Amino acid sequence: MTEDGTGRLDDQAFAQWLAQEAGAVLTALRAEQGFADPAALKNAGDKASHDLMSTALARWRPADAVLSEEQTDSRLAWSGDPSAGDRPGRLDADRVWIIDPLDGTREFSEAGRDDWAVHVALWQRSAGPDGALVAGAVGMPARTGADGAPQVLGTRMPTPPPADGPLRIAVSRSRPPAFVSELVEGIGARAVPMGSAGVKVCAVVTGEVDAYVHAGGQYEWDSAAPVAVALGAGMHASRIDGSPLRYNRDNPRLPDLLVCRPEHADHLLAAIDRYR
Repeated sequence: MTEDGTGRLDDQAFAQWLAQEAGAVLTALRAEQGFADPAALKNAGDKASHDLMSTALARWRPADAVLSEEQTDSRLAWSGDPSAGDRPGRLDADRVWIIDPLDGTREFSEAGRDDWAVHVALWQRSAGPDGALVAGAVGMPARTGADGAPQVLGTRMPTPPPADGPLRIAVSRSRPPAFVSELVEGIGARAVPMGSAGVKVCAVVTGEVDAYVHAGGQYEWDSAAPVAVALGAGMHASRIDGSPLRYNRDNPRLPDLLVCRPEHADHLLAAIDRYR
């Protein structure tokens, strides 16, 4: 981890370090436990990564709130009734770490698959009228970068050059929404199946695909870190109706998104409107 001029640990470097550390724990667990019992491996992976990340955040960012997929009642929306006493503390915090300790548990539990990820993002209320993502990292521990180390993408990735040929759209390999299949066929695109949502978004950032379209159920932790990385690389990121992606909301459900090269955004949003 690096420090800024005031001695405070840099948030972006911290996000990348945390994704790397969690990824190392998951890689070791995979090697130690094996794949004979996929359900047990999934559960162990979720817990081990969540425990490591929660401990690190409590130590290094004790004043910040956390929204994690593995927290108790993380999927519950706040009722909006102040007298109910169920208002999450994150809704009053200026800084909230939005984490997915293991994105793509199915792929994590299958031997030979590398399309699973760790998500770490920081949302800050004072960064915009609705708050904004100010740091993010996606670790893909089973993949290696140019330096031979496990791959971690941050918010300073370069924009990849455009590719010739039909649009390449990342889709879920197990549960692609019906309208996405119709969209791909209707605009003459090519579907590229892969696992984790984070891996799909990062495929846009690295130039492996041109877009990722999803509709069918996600939560803030599924997209926060990948969206931060994509925006840092100059990509378009929005809901599928073109409205902004907003985080740290009363209801953490954020069911759809479009991430794509900016030159394809208008075309894809119009096509989505026709087919969904």
